[in-house]
Formats: sequence, C-alpha cells, structure tokens
Amino acid sequence: MQQKLELGDRQNLIKVKEFFTKVKLLNEKLVNQVNKNMKKVIKGTVERPRLSIFRSNAHIYAQIIDDTNATTLVSCSTVDPEIKTQIKKGNTCEASKLIGQILATRSVEKKITQVIFDRGRYMYHGRVKAVADGAREGGLEF
Repeated sequence: MQQKLELGDRQNLIKVKEFFTKVKLLNEKLVNQVNKNMKKVIKGTVERPRLSIFRSNAHIYAQIIDDTNATTLVSCSTVDPEIKTQIKKGNTCEASKLIGQILATRSVEKKITQVIFDRGRYMYHGRVKAVADGAREGGLEF
C-alpha cells in the first residue's frame, strides 16, 4: 500500500532533494579545485613528462603526458585488448602492477626513462601504488 504524501511532506521531500543536490555540486567543485591545484604544482616537460593515473571502480588507466606540447606520449589501461587477455579483473592490484610494467616498457621503447608521478586526487595506496611499483620495476625513474 502506498501512502499519500501530504502537502507538508512533499515540501520537506523537495527540500531534502535540493539539499543533497547542493552537497553533490559542492563536492564536485572541491574535487575539481584539488585537481586544478595539483596541476599547478605538477607539470610535465619534454625531458621529464608526467605519469598520470586515473582509477575507476572497474579499471585503471595510466598515461605519460608532455604538458608543454599537451600531448600524450604513451598510454596503457586495463581496457586494452592485449592486456585484457592477461588479467581476470581490471580492478585488482595485480592488474595495476601489470599496467605499470607495460607502460614502462612502452615508454623505454620511446626513450623515456624519467617521469614525474601524478597520482591525481587518489591516495598513494593500493592500486595507485601498484602502478608506481610496476613502473619502477619496468625501468622508469620518478
């Protein structure tokens, strides 16, 4: 049985929805501000490009970026077909470590050995740390 909402209940429900949408917008603003501040501090150059990490719930993406020319030099993710065959799930530390190793081998082929590590808004823990460890094992220097 559904209850009919009275006029006061409907107004309260609308106020609650408005409150949560404001909180969501404020949270998005804060996240964008943190990312903007990080980009001011961390810049990649031609000699030492930036290794950027993006982590979703299902996959992890890593790319080496030259910020002076605004170009992506090397990229790798758990969505790549050649990597999908080697892993079961894209959201594990083992998959992240593999991404770091493959990214490092691709970058060494392009004669990139030194990078600046940009963890973005993510803590240096878990999958982000696994990518960094894999990249170090593959031959990149931070």
